[in-house]
Amino acid sequence: MATDAPPPKGSTDDDSPAQPTTEAFVAVQDGAEFSELRRAHRSFAFPLTIAFVTWYLLYVLLCNYAGGFMSTKVVGNINMALVFGLAQFATTFLIAWLYSRHAARSLDPKAEAIKSRMEADA
Repeated sequence: MATDAPPPKGSTDDDSPAQPTTEAFVAVQDGAEFSELRRAHRSFAFPLTIAFVTWYLLYVLLCNYAGGFMSTKVVGNINMALVFGLAQFATTFLIAWLYSRHAARSLDPKAEAIKSRMEADA
C-alpha cells in the first residue's frame, strides 16, 4: 500500500538512499534472484516449523494420553513430563539459533545484494 506521507522531520534527501519505484519493486519481486531468496527462506523455515509443531503436539498428546509414561521418574522428583517440557524451550532456542545462522549465511547476503542493486538503480 503506497502512502503520500512526508519524510520524517530532520531527514534530508542527501543522507538517505534514493527510493526505488513501485514498478522496480514489482520487477525485482518477479525476478529469479528474489525467487531464490524466497526459496532459501522457505526451504529452511517451513520444514522446521512443521517439525516443531509436530514435536509440540506430541508433547501435548503424551501429557493427555500417556500419563503413566510422562509421570515416570527420571532423577529424583524430575519426571518425563518436565524433561519434555524443558526440551520444548531448548528446541525453541535451538531453532532460533539455527535460523540466525542460516539467515546470516544464506539470506542476508542475497537480500543485501538485491537491496544494493535497487538503491543503485533508483
